Amino acid sequence: MFWTQKEIILPEFSHGIHPITSQLLSELPELSRVSVGLLHLFILHTSAGLTINENTDPDVPRDLDRVSQTLFPEDFPYRHTLEGRDDMPAHLASSMFGCSLTIPVTQGHLRLGTWQGIFLVEGRYHGGRRHLILTLHGQE
Repeated sequence: MFWTQKEIILPEFSHGIHPITSQLLSELPELSRVSVGLLHLFILHTSAGLTINENTDPDVPRDLDRVSQTLFPEDFPYRHTLEGRDDMPAHLASSMFGCSLTIPVTQGHLRLGTWQGIFLVEGRYHGGRRHLILTLHGQE
């Protein structure tokens, strides 16, 4: 049985939903050692999230972001406002999308569907660099 865990730091992204599959893969050369297993991703922030969705048409993440902004508008009378107008909507989006993903691994590759990719959901306009914990385990 093979286990590895590491923390990676993504560069700062603007507000929106951004593909990060290639960045994750470049940080995880150990993936090639796993014949069958799981990759667990966990983001260490409450104002950003993770999701898997369509990775071919750039309109999909744009539309997801527009819906999120419609559901969680900045001009709603939130009580939590000390960190800026974008903070509480970012917390809500993080809760909606989630803070973790688990992806099957087969023969050294993520078993994502043909059109699937992994995305960072950045809820803040200046959220900074985001920290993720990657835990890979499986059979070599």
